[in-house]
Amino acid sequence: MPKKKAAQSSSTKPASAANGAKMRGCDVMVRCLENLGVDTIFAYPGGASMELHQGLTRSKKIRTILPRHEQGGAFMAHGYARATGKPGVCMATSGPGATNLVTAIADAHMDSIPLICITGQVYQQFIGRAAFQETDFYGMTLPIVKHSFLVLDYNELPSIMYKAFKIATTGRPGPVVIDIPKDVQQHEWVPVFPKNADDVSIPGLQVPPKAADAELEQVLRLIEKAAQPVIYIGGGILSGDAHKELRAFAEATGIPVASTLMGLGAFPCDHPQSLYWYGMHGTVAGNWAVCKSDLLITMGARFDDRITGAVDKFAPDATIVHIDIDRSEHQKNKFAHYPIHSDIKHALARLTTLAKKGFRKPDLKKWYATINGWKHEHPYPFSYERKTKHILPQEAVETLYQETKGQAIVATGVGQHQMWAPQYYRFSEPRRFVSSLGAGTMGFGLPAAIGAKVACPDKQVIDIDGDGSFLMNIQELACMKIEKINAKILLLNNQHLGMVVQWEDRFYDGVRGHTILGDAKNIGSPDNPGGLYPDFVKIANGFGIKARQVMKREELREAIREMLAHDGPYLLDVIVPYTEHVLPFIPQKKSAMEILTK
Repeated sequence: MPKKKAAQSSSTKPASAANGAKMRGCDVMVRCLENLGVDTIFAYPGGASMELHQGLTRSKKIRTILPRHEQGGAFMAHGYARATGKPGVCMATSGPGATNLVTAIADAHMDSIPLICITGQVYQQFIGRAAFQETDFYGMTLPIVKHSFLVLDYNELPSIMYKAFKIATTGRPGPVVIDIPKDVQQHEWVPVFPKNADDVSIPGLQVPPKAADAELEQVLRLIEKAAQPVIYIGGGILSGDAHKELRAFAEATGIPVASTLMGLGAFPCDHPQSLYWYGMHGTVAGNWAVCKSDLLITMGARFDDRITGAVDKFAPDATIVHIDIDRSEHQKNKFAHYPIHSDIKHALARLTTLAKKGFRKPDLKKWYATINGWKHEHPYPFSYERKTKHILPQEAVETLYQETKGQAIVATGVGQHQMWAPQYYRFSEPRRFVSSLGAGTMGFGLPAAIGAKVACPDKQVIDIDGDGSFLMNIQELACMKIEKINAKILLLNNQHLGMVVQWEDRFYDGVRGHTILGDAKNIGSPDNPGGLYPDFVKIANGFGIKARQVMKREELREAIREMLAHDGPYLLDVIVPYTEHVLPFIPQKKSAMEILTK
């Protein structure tokens, strides 16, 4: 076939030659994955990707896991990446197989997750002709990726594979798509492989910047004069592997630390300087401290609307320092007086070093007295009513925390349970909380837990899920069983779309706009077990997975112990009332000072 220019931003000459043997394109792709250290791929086959799957059958280094839906496979790759920091790899065929990856790609883009999505594509001669199962996946994904590649020249396949991994992991992480036509997969030639990912040249790809000492010394001078400073951290601390540097800097300066959910675990929740997490359902003390701060040092975070609430009322009197590796985040959502473009690990390490040279630590006794007063007035997590005969969702999560001693990796779906999880399961270590936060994708929890368990087989991994979210990728129970993936599911089953119901109760006079998941005339509940729908225990058993249902408080702890001790996947269906609301709660377009606590 004639050589054609690849649809990509750049090309590079391969740096090292193969041993002279011809290889098929599908085997070239597999060899690249092996060379790049990939040990697991989550892949669903189809007509345009069959060759790639044939290549994977010949690999002795890569485990191929078959999801039961392409979105499930992509979210498994998410779980793998979020639990390890390494790129997660998924694969699908062309057309509908590829488009089923789109939500997960957008999710990775929002949360800055290194995700490699490989898709088969129709033969090049059919591209643009509305062939069977053809979509312009390259063009379709451009707004939600760091980069998309369409491989039109087989010679460029090795360098493209290496470039994809380099792009996904350099600077601010993100998803990269590699679309490979079937003729490239089938073609035989003598490939030339780069030595490593650093061996490929990518014009325009920025080397992570390092802030100058002069910029960082300005920050220290601001700290010296501050009376009410706060450090605000986000997922960039985890992406930049900077949690140790963060703690050193926080302790050197004495400043309290508030985290987004993306940054959860980067700073120990039981540390005296911790404000834990703040935002729409975060701590009262964290929200008020940020709002009342006179100096807000923002690190690896982007002033998301779930954090700021009403932007004009967010930290209105604070001098704002914003340190981020992505310059496009500066001044995007909130004006920063001191925007600093830098790798966060470098910035924190240098700040701590510079603080040892003539830095005057501010006296924050009055500030901590105020903060601790807020903590005492509005304890977190809130005490829930224990007089009810029913198991409350908060109680189920707290009991799980006690039984695992806080050492598990917890994945979640999206909804009320997603907020109760970090409220009542306290995280003090990085990469223990795996959740879809920017995109808020229901159906995320189960496959993400599978991916995290594959990545961390020696850790206890639990999906805390809601019945609405769980149903969206319930087919992955089959993957758990067949692949012998020993993750657990704690299902908080309230028969409703709980978070939407909460908003209906607060803002729509309790009118139910299609948020009841069972029979509206016979709603299942702890008081009406006959109305429960569907029967999750039977469904799990149908997949060959052990399951149990509980609705009595006295059975909860023993059931959780049984789940954790079981040697295999397990679903614990905990029936809870739908009347519980997640508190505290900052309504949209309100400020932190308008937080609802009851």
